[in-house]
Amino acid sequence: MLWQPPLPDRYHAMSDDQLIEAIAARKRELADRLVILGHHYQQDDVIQFADFTGDSFKLSQLAAQRVEQAGAQYVVFAGVHFMAESADVLTPDAVTVILPDLGAGCSMADMADYDDTVDAWEQVHEAMRQSGFRSRVVPICYMNSTAAIKAFCGKNGGAVCTSSNCDKVFKWALAGGDQPLAPDESIKILFLPDQHLGRNTAATMSYDPLTDMCVWDPKSPDPLSGLTQDDVERCTFLLWKGHCSVHKLFRPEHVDQARAKWPDVTVIVHPECCYEVAQKADMTGSTEGIIRAIEDATPGTRWAIGTEVHLVNRLSQQAAKRGISVRMLSDCQCLCTTMYRIDMPHLLWVLDNLAKDTVVNQIKVPQQVKHWSLIALERMLRITAAPDDAIDFQPSAPRSAHA
Repeated sequence: MLWQPPLPDRYHAMSDDQLIEAIAARKRELADRLVILGHHYQQDDVIQFADFTGDSFKLSQLAAQRVEQAGAQYVVFAGVHFMAESADVLTPDAVTVILPDLGAGCSMADMADYDDTVDAWEQVHEAMRQSGFRSRVVPICYMNSTAAIKAFCGKNGGAVCTSSNCDKVFKWALAGGDQPLAPDESIKILFLPDQHLGRNTAATMSYDPLTDMCVWDPKSPDPLSGLTQDDVERCTFLLWKGHCSVHKLFRPEHVDQARAKWPDVTVIVHPECCYEVAQKADMTGSTEGIIRAIEDATPGTRWAIGTEVHLVNRLSQQAAKRGISVRMLSDCQCLCTTMYRIDMPHLLWVLDNLAKDTVVNQIKVPQQVKHWSLIALERMLRITAAPDDAIDFQPSAPRSAHA
């Protein structure tokens, strides 16, 4: 996490009404030079000023479109650090991307360090070389990763995925990726940084979490992260030991409690939740998938959602107008605390500076990292644009399904 200097006292002394008026005035002043992006998990005080709301990648794409259409110079991302990096990767070099609070990081993204990833890559390949095992490793990273990790995947024949297209990217990788499979060659996927998304997705593809997947712990002092060479040879999926601090708070008993309160409830959880929670839920869905499910819900139905509290509260308020009951899966405060660092005082501070043609908190991805990150992202877009039957995927051996 980067260090955010304290704001001048006057920003904290302003009332909410004063902040709202001042931010709105700055937006009018900067006009088409500015686009503000608000992630779904952001608090309502900030979301009200967003030109676009959405998930991380969708917002970066929308920013790139706005730059092309209206010539925006500044993109202010009310999200977290890796999201601002993605916006910088997808927009022209002349565009300045700003994160209102540099302390708004992502603990999951930070769990996959670049040097640790290089070490893991070398150890896995050395283990296979010593045993004579013929396999190719394809690195796949979740969108919730640093630009450096995205670049690593791009440079080594891999791709990025989102929670909604992870299965399709996995199938692409297991079919050989951009390199056709050689005779008798098998594929392994090194998936970073969220073990739970990787496990839940692979399980829906009929891979067994116990026999086909291993967890790679980058902090383990043992060789091969505590795994054996047999583990590395056996497992199709090497899952990085990372997680979302929000979604890890949901537990299987929360599903039981929701059903005890509302016997007719439909439980939908984000695939960043642990495997046991996903198995107990009625549905899993990406952020956009959860939103669509509630938008399409029948009046009179009841839903319990396992994802970030600001999004759930917003969905609950909107759904209530249509006679749909929505509640959090757990009573705990499951909020993204780092994103919560971005507030109206920080937003006004960056806009005040832009009005003086001064840039603060710019997020700039180095050109080489940007190049390979873009390749990984472009692979994802190409994969997801292809028809499902265009990917020749078959599991390498019969699997016992736990999905």
